[in-house]
Amino acid sequence: MSSIAQNSPGKVSLLMGNEAIARGALEAGVKVCAAYPGNPSSEIIGTLAGVAEELGLHVEWSINEKVALEVAAAASLSGLRGLCAMKQNGLNVASDFLLNLNLTGCRGGLVVVVADDPGGISSSNEEDSRLFAKIGDLPLLEPANFQEAKEMTREAFNLSERLGLPVLIRSVTRVSHARGNVTFDELPQSSPKPRFDLSRPSLAFPAMPNHKVLHEKFERAKKMFEESPFNFYRGPEKPDFMVITSGSGYMYSLEAVINLKVEKRIGILKIGTTWPLPEEFVLRHLRRSENFLFIEEVDPFLENNVKELFAQNCSDLGVKRFSGKANHTVPDVGELNPEIVTSALQTLLSVDYMPRPEDYRRRADEAVAKQVPPRAHSFCAGCPHRATYWAIKTALALDGRDGFVLGDIGCYSLGMGPSGFSQMKTLHAMGSGTGLASGFGQLERFGMEQPVVAVCGDSTFYHAAMPALANAYYNGANFLLLLLDNNATAMTGFQPHPGTGSTATGGPAPVINLKAICEALGSQVEVVDPFDAGETVETILRLIRMERGVKALILKRECALVSGKRQKNLFKVEIDQERCLGEACGCNRLCTRVFKCPGLIWNQSDGKAQIDEAICNGCGVCAEICPASAIHRS
Repeated sequence: MSSIAQNSPGKVSLLMGNEAIARGALEAGVKVCAAYPGNPSSEIIGTLAGVAEELGLHVEWSINEKVALEVAAAASLSGLRGLCAMKQNGLNVASDFLLNLNLTGCRGGLVVVVADDPGGISSSNEEDSRLFAKIGDLPLLEPANFQEAKEMTREAFNLSERLGLPVLIRSVTRVSHARGNVTFDELPQSSPKPRFDLSRPSLAFPAMPNHKVLHEKFERAKKMFEESPFNFYRGPEKPDFMVITSGSGYMYSLEAVINLKVEKRIGILKIGTTWPLPEEFVLRHLRRSENFLFIEEVDPFLENNVKELFAQNCSDLGVKRFSGKANHTVPDVGELNPEIVTSALQTLLSVDYMPRPEDYRRRADEAVAKQVPPRAHSFCAGCPHRATYWAIKTALALDGRDGFVLGDIGCYSLGMGPSGFSQMKTLHAMGSGTGLASGFGQLERFGMEQPVVAVCGDSTFYHAAMPALANAYYNGANFLLLLLDNNATAMTGFQPHPGTGSTATGGPAPVINLKAICEALGSQVEVVDPFDAGETVETILRLIRMERGVKALILKRECALVSGKRQKNLFKVEIDQERCLGEACGCNRLCTRVFKCPGLIWNQSDGKAQIDEAICNGCGVCAEICPASAIHRS
């Protein structure tokens, strides 16, 4: 049995933040869990899928976040507890349903976990999802550490049922993906039988009465949060400065105060229930000091709400000085860390502090520069996407009409950089490359002569690109869609999708055929193997030169990391050192400087290319692109 599923109250386990959230859901008696993979949230459903069979849960990777929330909401409306997880971009997709669900309310506890990605580490943006709580009048909790992640999740289900509302939990990367000790509580041994209550009035129509009820629930939530154990103050009775913080900012602030040795001067007001704001609780602590610093990830959400509360009560509170993102005391973009918080407090308090001697810092930087080679973002060795972009580059060059490539988020986003030969020119939301192509594909009538190409991954196609492709056919657009089918949701951890033949829990599933879908949506469809570089170039060139219409080319080759787990290399690849021209080759080391597969390395002393046998997976594409025919595959 997985440790996460053990009914062992008092057991202490080292858990990732996402695992702690999963454990909290199990302790709350969750029965239905759904998500679409998206870092930094993916491990929540991944963890629950691993114990679904032994605990009798339904856990699924849904086709997108909106559907995932609808699946979890169905459980709630039948009286069971449901959980939906996503990253910040996913909440944009789910919000259409969420901002109706808040009006209908729910029965069984319904928790929506959103893992934000400050700094855009694995995202196309660093959006702050907390604003949706304010838009929808929904309760919002923010865990600061791993134990709290578990406790908040469990409590969120209770809160949801008491209010009849979905409850949002907002995590961030450094809570979701770090690890810490978590103490377990008991797992429930029973759950109600699901039943949809036919006696309930029709849901969410008309809207106005439900909106009034929503505001009443919101006021109840505000009163509940006044006594929440997730809100507390730590520090002197009358501090010189008070840090007001939430989420990961609490741990950063605590570390900064301890390192600066200013515990007697600085108080920390930690808010775990960030919306609705527990107003009386905050007002009591605003009276403690005249100087405040806000520490929170991404947008000044807490900062603005506290300032608004202060403005409504300023005649009673007197003069206060606020610092934070608004006056740039802390950065208003990117991730926070203890060093940023320490520097801000150091400046505000005029305290001397050196985290490490300058000489040590200099020597450490020099050592790192010497010992750690620079590494660019790159496709894995043998990645079919590198071969695809090479073919795109070649075909567009042969065509000569300045064709361009539109894309979206996924592994293939690296097509914007050197690894994809800078072929991809746009990067927005999932499926947006196809949607943009649907628009660009209408511009011939205005004189546009450039070929339009969109790239889209297989998981992304199921998630968001099908409506755009249907729109393109319906409205007569002209472009080529390249479907990069690597048989995995590779960027987020190789989760299955409707084209892989398996479910989240590893069971068999029907395969929804990409080719058949594209044909049903009106496209002319062909399939090639991107490792066959010659045929791929010829096919792309032929399709972009065809007359009007939507064309789809499926580039079918399994992700190298997925296939590498179960099979030997496709080919044995070798370099004939006699034939290798080195720097005299084509464009000055075409294979290692331009093609740049990690499986190819440059031997500086010999002036020749070599195969890194530890990395090379034997795709053999380099043998096709070598102008000197020095690379052989067998």
